[in-house]
Amino acid sequence: MTTNGNGTNGNGHKDNAEAAASSEAYAGSMAAGETAPPAVKLTRQDFISGQEVRWCPGCGDYAILNNVQKVMPELGIPREKMVFVSGIGCSSRFPYYMNTYGFHSIHGRAPAVATGIKSSNPDLSVWVVTGDGDALSIGGNHFMHAIRRNLDLNIILFNNRIYGLTKGQYSPTSELGKKTKSTPMGVIDYPLNPLSVAIASEATFVARSIDIDVKHLGAMVDAAAKHKGVSFLEVYQNCNIFNDGAFESFTDRSVRQDRVLYLEHGKPMVFGKERNRGIRMNGAHPEVVTLGENGITENDLLVHDIHLADPSVAFMLARMEYREGSEFPQPVGIFRAVERATYEDMMADQIEAAITKQGLGNLEKLINSGDTWTVE
Repeated sequence: MTTNGNGTNGNGHKDNAEAAASSEAYAGSMAAGETAPPAVKLTRQDFISGQEVRWCPGCGDYAILNNVQKVMPELGIPREKMVFVSGIGCSSRFPYYMNTYGFHSIHGRAPAVATGIKSSNPDLSVWVVTGDGDALSIGGNHFMHAIRRNLDLNIILFNNRIYGLTKGQYSPTSELGKKTKSTPMGVIDYPLNPLSVAIASEATFVARSIDIDVKHLGAMVDAAAKHKGVSFLEVYQNCNIFNDGAFESFTDRSVRQDRVLYLEHGKPMVFGKERNRGIRMNGAHPEVVTLGENGITENDLLVHDIHLADPSVAFMLARMEYREGSEFPQPVGIFRAVERATYEDMMADQIEAAITKQGLGNLEKLINSGDTWTVE
């Protein structure tokens, strides 16, 4: 466990008194007659732990870390009210680099640890940082069930389509046919689509961004943080050592405008360097059209709505992807954002109802009730 936000940071330095004051203001725990201390404006620097960042030079993880550290001060939440939880993998070093509380847990189990934290401390802002291998392979079950329960967790999945920490084996998102150290003749597993898994698991917030698109990535982190309920953000992240250029066919600056669709709520789906291409529905299927041809205008295009209760359109967009020779772009942005009661709120309601009906109860009496055995 890393305790980078309560008394000392990751290097053992004392937190300043202003951070403690912000905690009191946030919690509202003021004695009678006292006035609340002035709000403290945190900066990105306040969220840097002082630990040496140990990722390979040029890794996309740096961009994600920088954006999270930039967004955190804008949330108005003191650092001691934040917890970052990770599993195993390159991305899982993340908690050490955040000057907050954190858990570096075990392989695939970060959602389970985060579930316990959020259930017992609902006022905390809890973040799960994971990778495509950690979340979708050994951690697949935990990932799915944390999402379907709709805990108020923020899950960021670093997707580089490879196992980086263990030096280049194929992962659950590696492309069919890809040759790696563990698949010298090519991958024969069909890859998982992280957004499809999240949407099928009833995620209430689903988004995707790209590590090198700094402005967009920051906006997605901010939107995920402000969503009440589970938020899932997939980030295409380049592993320049073991899978360099995995996404450059559509993320490279020279082609990005023509091959990436930036989803915007309430706006028609337009893309292309000339803003002259779009997505419309042809029956039950999407198709790419060119504005101006055959009288097609923006009025004919599919208008993005992140608040649709039915996840069908979001799922359809999650399946859309750019491929060589294909007209379809790669969608990024917010796919879905709907409201639903959270697990921790419903659990609190049940506990309150039980106490109201039956009283506080007695643990010793409970343990010794019902069938008991004496082992000699």
